[in-house]
Formats: sequence, structure tokens, C-alpha cells
Amino acid sequence: MEDNQEQQYGGDQIQVLEGLEAVRKRPGMYIGTTSLRGLHHLVYEIVDNAVDESLAGFCDHIDVIIEKDNSITVADNGRGVPVDINHKTGRPAIELVYTVLHAGGKFGGGGYKVSGGLHGVGGSVVNALSESMEVYVKRDGHIYNQKYSRGAILCDLTVIGDCPENETGTKVHFKPDAEIFQESQKFEFDTLKARLREMAFLTKGLKIVLRDEREGIEQELTFHYEGGIKEFVEYLNKSKTSLYDKIVYCEGTKDDVYVEVAFQHNDGFNEVVDTFVNNIKTPEGGMHLTGFRNAMTKTFNDYAKSNKILKDSDQPLSGDDIREGLTAIVSVKIEDPQFEGQTKQKLGNTVARSAVDSIVSEQLTYFLEQNPDIARAICEKSILAQRAREAARKARDLTRRKTALENTALPGKLADCSDKDPKKCEIFIVEGDSAGGSAKTARSRATQAILPLRGKILNVEKARLDRILGNAEIRAMITAFGTGIHEDFDISKLRYNKIIIMTDADVDGAHIATLLLTFFYRFMPELIKQGHVYLATPPLYKVEKNKKVWYAYNDEELNNIMLEIGRDQNNKVQRYKGLGEMDAEQLWETTMDPEKRLLKQVSMDDDDETEVDVTFSTLMGDKVEPRREFIEANARYVNNLDI
Repeated sequence: MEDNQEQQYGGDQIQVLEGLEAVRKRPGMYIGTTSLRGLHHLVYEIVDNAVDESLAGFCDHIDVIIEKDNSITVADNGRGVPVDINHKTGRPAIELVYTVLHAGGKFGGGGYKVSGGLHGVGGSVVNALSESMEVYVKRDGHIYNQKYSRGAILCDLTVIGDCPENETGTKVHFKPDAEIFQESQKFEFDTLKARLREMAFLTKGLKIVLRDEREGIEQELTFHYEGGIKEFVEYLNKSKTSLYDKIVYCEGTKDDVYVEVAFQHNDGFNEVVDTFVNNIKTPEGGMHLTGFRNAMTKTFNDYAKSNKILKDSDQPLSGDDIREGLTAIVSVKIEDPQFEGQTKQKLGNTVARSAVDSIVSEQLTYFLEQNPDIARAICEKSILAQRAREAARKARDLTRRKTALENTALPGKLADCSDKDPKKCEIFIVEGDSAGGSAKTARSRATQAILPLRGKILNVEKARLDRILGNAEIRAMITAFGTGIHEDFDISKLRYNKIIIMTDADVDGAHIATLLLTFFYRFMPELIKQGHVYLATPPLYKVEKNKKVWYAYNDEELNNIMLEIGRDQNNKVQRYKGLGEMDAEQLWETTMDPEKRLLKQVSMDDDDETEVDVTFSTLMGDKVEPRREFIEANARYVNNLDI
């Protein structure tokens, strides 16, 4: 990581790998999707380039601006993209960066020792998918400008002014192409906010300013964390009660791998460990995560044994025991990261495992010796977790089914469907026996299963696994779905393609739905990630006039119906208080019929996971103040919920 200041960054460091022809034809191959997620990915690609300048030691400020016309400007104070002639092509280097796929200073040319931008395809793809793009570069006392559109160069690189010699940087302004992003070209401030906050946490000292200049929604946020990932852990734990006051922090370099680890336990039961390589999130972990877990398990067992917290005859603590209630960030910087698979979600470099293991083991051992009260608190919590884990193992055995076809093992209150092809089947999780009875009568018996729940299920955010698996309603769901949970989870054993939460359209119904989503997220997150979880949308109103019937799903629809049919004494408006008020025919027609119903798919991808975790711990955890702040900040969305 040393000698960055001596690195030269010029035209000959730009390596040309291949052209740009296929990007517009198959944009999904390069940005994943042309939905809103892909739209925001364009911003991340340009910001990643600026962050790479910060990692190299040349940039400490990035501005990201949503302009009035919904275009984007990203400006940094790095070295500025090279503008000199690349000798291999005879063209200015900047043209290669923004018009040739896989051209840049990160492919072995010596421009960067460490780069996060390798996970994407950078400026050239943003150019290809934008109706207009303009780049300004401050370098060598001049201001350079070049314009592009849909992958093409519109004009030669031009000097448009002068600036002080020590003033450098790059500014990129682009407007996404409506031909590509047909779903929407409207950027979401909150989506960008979450990603940019994460980038700032991971890059100690970097200041990122996000500004929205669109009329009526002007706002600005600054992300600047001198404490880096220590402040990241504090942020993730803000709605949890910490087990101890300090953040444990380990930092060092071994075998050219720079390692940063920060963690803190809370009094909860969920483990949250986020891992990064060169600021790229690795949702599936990899060697750096393995090294961290090895170090934690070994170091805490050694400490517990040597300090007689564990007797020689006692079972050693497992990694799961030690990591109960743990919030941790593991971040490594490595010159040549090797990822497993195209999506680069798992780090494969074995050197990262040994580097993290060595640095964490050494520094954590010292920390525990210096802080015996904290060490004892973690060990005692781990011993309690060990006892609960054994009780949970016994409870879990009751929920396991050897095959998906052993119907004798299914819960008695489940009204299963007759079709055995999971792709055709769906299960409704229904609140209460009354609604469950209507749903069983209304359903299509071939493909729709009904599982009624009695009351509100356990809040899994506040319970250990043994208590969770002792809950009859939760056991019934685990058995019915067939996938198992946690390390036993196997998506291939899922018995239903759609899991539909069907609750009353009131506050209690929303609470039950949130409790169920908390359970799915904590114990079966792949159900959500792979798009199997839905919310049913029962109507709020039934309108009758002259033997004709209309259903309204919100107040706006009710008003529209009343305007259409006229307001008079013949109108009969019924406000449904719950699903139990509907007879089977009405429930089928409004909420269960695949041809007419309105389902909301619950979605989440790996980019969202940090914010989703904070949201669940805020809403379902013990602390009241963060929950009140969240509700006050988001109350304006309650009538326009789109999950």
C-alpha cells in the first residue's frame, strides 16, 4: 500500500482489452438489469472511479448531484483522468476510458495498486447507456472537455480553460438513455444515500456530498467518517443495546494485504458480519471471512480456557456461540483480488485468509488481556448461547422433514394443495382461524395451500433460537415450507413457489406481516432474495349500488368509484375491518384469484442488505427512540406503500 505518491498515472497506464459493441444490445450483462437498480448502478460506476482515486491517496472529496432534469453529476478532486496520448492507439487516454470496454488504469498498467472499480465496467458502459455524457478534467493547469452520446465521441478533446497547477480532478455529467431505461429514469435519493454512506464508512476520511437539486425535493447530505469502519459498526448497532462500550478494532498489513476489522457485540441474538474487498461488498464472504471466523473462535476459546471461564472438561465454544449478537465489518485491500464466479460475491485469495487470521488473532488477544471485563462478558454470553444452541438442536430436529413428499409430517392445520409441482403451488399464511376458514373454502385446492396462524408470532429479533423453534406457529411454517433454516436451508426443497402473507388491512395486520417478514429475513433470507415472498392486498371497501359491486383498495380508489357512479342514497359502502368479514366468494374474487388479485412482491438484493438489517433492528429491537425517529421520518410514505 506504500509508495502511492510515486505512482505515475498517464496515458500508457491505460490498457485496452476489448470494444464496446455489445453493451447497448445486452445492457443486463453489464449492469445486471435495466430496472431502477441498474439505473442507480450507473452512478455507482462513476463514483467507484472517484473512490479508487481516494484509495490511491489522491482524492478526499466527491460531490454527487441529482440535477434538476434528473441527470447526474459526479465530481472529485483526484488526479484527473489522463488526457495524454496513449501510444498503443494514438488517441487521448480519456477516450479509451469512456469509449472502450475494459479500458482503464486497473488492468495491470500500474495506475492503481488497489481498485474497487474492477467489479464493474466503468465509464464506458455509462457512456453507452446514456443519451448524453460530458467529462471535464482538471490537469496540468488546464481544463479539458469531451462530449459523448450512446457510446460515441461527439467531439475531440478540447482545452476550454485554465486552472491552478495544483487543482486537479474529474467531473462527469450524464443523462441515462430512456431507450434503455424504459421503466424509469428517475433517481431515488434514499437509494443513493444508502450506497454512498457505505462507501464513506469504508474509506476513512473521504467526504462524499449527495445533493438533490430537483424542484420541490431539494436536500443535501454529507458523509464523512474519520473513524471509518468503527463508525460503521456504531451505525449498525445504533438501535441495539451494546454488550460493552468499546468498538474492537484491528488493523494491519500482512503479505501485501491491508486488513481492517471492527466489531462489537450487542445483547441480541443475530449475527451481522459484512465483508468487503477493495470496498466491494462480498455477500457470500470468502477467504477474508474465513480468516476472521477462525481468529475469533480460536482466540476466545484460548482466553476462556486460560482464564478458567471454561473448564478443561467443558465443550469448546463454537464459532456460532461466540458470534451471537455480533456486529462486524471485515474490510481488506488487496492488489489482485480473485473472485469466485461472475458476480464477484466471494473472495478466493487464500492469502487474505491467513492475513486476516494473523492480524485479528494477535491484536484481539492483546485487546482481551487489556480489557478483562469485556472479555468475560463476551465469553459468558457465548456460554449461554452454547446451552441454548443445544436446546435449539433438539427443537430443530422436530421441524426437519426427510423429503418434501412426506405429507404425514406436515402440520395438522395446514390445508395443503394437491399438485406436487412446487412451481405451480402457493401457500397463503393467513391471520386467524376465521379468515383461515374462508380462505380454505375460497381457494383453488389444486395449487393453493392455506396455513392459518393463531395471533401474532414470536418477534424473532428478541429471542434465542431455542425459544424460536419452540414456537408452534414458527415450527408449522418451517415444516410446511420444507427448506429448513440457517445452515440447513436448501431452496431446492421449497414446496411452494409463492409464499403469500395475507393479513387484515389494519395496523394489527401490518404488525403481523412485519413479524413474519422479520422471521423470513433472519432465518430464510433467500426466500426474499429469490422473489418467493409476497403480500396479499385485500380491499378496504366494498361499494354496492343497484346490485352491482365494486371493490376499493384505498381511499383514492373509493373516491374515484364514487365519482364514477355518483353519490346518492342508493350507495352502500362497507369498510372491511378484517378478512373474516368477507365470505369465501368475496375473498377469492378480491384477494386470491390469480387473474384479479393484487400481489406485492417483497424484494431485496445484496446491495440493500445493510440498510434492511438496520431497518429490522430499528423496528423490531428493544430501543424505542430509534424506532420513533424512523416512524416520524417515514410516516409520509404510509399511504403509498410499495414493497
